[in-house]
Amino acid sequence: MTRGLGRWIAAAMLWAAICPRAGAETLAATVEQWGLLGSWAVDCAARPDRDKGALLTYEIRKDGRVMYRRNFGDAKDENEVVSATVSAERLLNVMVYFPSLHQTREFGLQLAKDGSLRAIYNRSERGEYTIKDGKYVATGAPTPTQQRCD
Repeated sequence: MTRGLGRWIAAAMLWAAICPRAGAETLAATVEQWGLLGSWAVDCAARPDRDKGALLTYEIRKDGRVMYRRNFGDAKDENEVVSATVSAERLLNVMVYFPSLHQTREFGLQLAKDGSLRAIYNRSERGEYTIKDGKYVATGAPTPTQQRCD
């Protein structure tokens, strides 16, 4: 009985040590294989600006974490991507933790055949949308496509 319990505890400790690392590798592999890594903007030639378009960058750190950096020109931040999954429609569903906002947001990204990126939805953890069905909720205007800048 004791030997069986000891083996179970050893197996549980091994699982706990391996699973977080495997999850991080899966996350990094998902964003890399989908094509998200790099910098994106509506106009790569324009300087980052809060009203005219930010420069958004996705990268994998040496420690395996996936980071999302936003450059608005007058303000910048860096946030950790906590999950990413690909739907049957090839939509990348990304969850990012924003420490400055004290919240996690989920957004869906679509990669077009020409390589451009478009936000299809963006919602808070409470289910409040700022983008829904590819349109800004506040104005009804469609979200712009973003080009890879690097």
